[in-house]
Amino acid sequence: MLETQETRFRLLAHMEGISFLLILMITMPLKYYYDMPGPNKVIGMAHGLLFVLYILATLQFLLQGKWNFKITFLAILASIVPFGTFYFTAKVQPMV
Repeated sequence: MLETQETRFRLLAHMEGISFLLILMITMPLKYYYDMPGPNKVIGMAHGLLFVLYILATLQFLLQGKWNFKITFLAILASIVPFGTFYFTAKVQPMV
């Protein structure tokens, strides 16, 4: 399943997207409305690690010459927009 660099990137992108949505929809309301900062710390740390790995994987595609600057910019932009990584892997990445 994880034989190619593209499938590993797709899995990483989905994990990063899920962690981003968990922070936005679950842990942030718990932190600010219910005074429960614990889940936000744990998920936030995992999301930070996944975000860095996603950016490094994106830059690896650029440095290998598989992506141009436009696709790389779209991939990085997708990581800061909710549901962006899902859209990128479904619509943009298959066309590359």
